[in-house]
Amino acid sequence: MLRPVRADRRTQPSRPGTPRAVRMPLVAAAVVAAGLTAACGPSTQPVGSAAPSAAASSPELSAASATESATASPEASPTASASASASASATPRPGTSPAKAGAAAGTSAKPSRTAAAAQPAAVPGPGYDSSADAQKLIDAALRTAKSEGRMVLLDFGANWCGNCKAADKVFAQSQTAAILGDSYQLVKIDIGGNSSANSALLRKYSPSGGTYTMPVLVVVSPSGAVRTDTHVTGNPSLTAEGINSFLRKWAS
Repeated sequence: MLRPVRADRRTQPSRPGTPRAVRMPLVAAAVVAAGLTAACGPSTQPVGSAAPSAAASSPELSAASATESATASPEASPTASASASASASATPRPGTSPAKAGAAAGTSAKPSRTAAAAQPAAVPGPGYDSSADAQKLIDAALRTAKSEGRMVLLDFGANWCGNCKAADKVFAQSQTAAILGDSYQLVKIDIGGNSSANSALLRKYSPSGGTYTMPVLVVVSPSGAVRTDTHVTGNPSLTAEGINSFLRKWAS
């Protein structure tokens, strides 16, 4: 027998799956997340990486951290600052010549030494060459003496002269040869033959005339001026001590 259902009995409503009020915020959150992804691009963090720090999520905190890093950076890394300063100093400014740039960087651009200081002059061997062009030899010696800061020593003599042979022996000694090589251009001129040109050169550099006692030693400056003439002053002793003293006296 069926009983009538009471009208006052309340029907139990079926349990809803998800309230409508809860679904809407989830949908809105998904839309916002999609918009941020489209505007900023996909995340560069690998899957499974840690979540962004509070500094990255907060613009104000991130700006403050950047300010503190910029303030502390010069103190924390003095080496980097010094390297940057040195690099800036070493880089030449536009319009600056390489020489000035090198000087600014502490590079000295000094000129190289002349050949005069590096290599002594050659000392002619004993005897006198009667076939040589004495005038050309003197001209060449004067040019070299001027460029290398030496004097010119003119040795007027003859192959048959005993005193000239004695002087040649002294010139060949190591100490005397060193003085000659460092301080003089030696030119040997034969006046023992019949060369009128060589006799004219003797009278040019020793103009007092008369009877000449060989060897006649004349020291000439690079400009061609006669400094001393042994025909006037007399020859030094033809020994190492005498000739070396004479050469040192007129070397400068």
